[in-house]
Amino acid sequence: MTVTCSMLGLGVILITLQSHVKANVLTYNRDSGQKGKAIYEQTCLPCHQADAGGVPGMNPPLQKSIYVQGPPARLIGIVLKGLNDGVEIDGETYSNPMPPFSTVLKDQEIADVLSYLRSHFGNKAAPISLSQVTKIRQSLKK
Repeated sequence: MTVTCSMLGLGVILITLQSHVKANVLTYNRDSGQKGKAIYEQTCLPCHQADAGGVPGMNPPLQKSIYVQGPPARLIGIVLKGLNDGVEIDGETYSNPMPPFSTVLKDQEIADVLSYLRSHFGNKAAPISLSQVTKIRQSLKK
């Protein structure tokens, strides 16, 4: 794509941009975020609540969570395998079991929802890629 810019009568400058590449990346991220949000609302919200605050004593909060912001492999593993053991966060124990989602969600859906979580609700962590989820799923099968 070529963009023509005029600088206050100083002449015309032609700039060639690869904006189609940038646009695709931005669209993918926006689409992925929207998909992640939809998956969260359908799959995670009933237990972790709309604000990701969880339910005291039952379902842990996902806001500013060390589990959400921590190592991707641990978080991916929890989503794939579920969690039957109680979890202690900030001195409070959460005991409601989390079912495994390995047969419910595809790898891309897991990447989308976890990336959404890692960038919302006060969390500030890098997104999770499809390849990370696929690698963890394969390692769990062994």
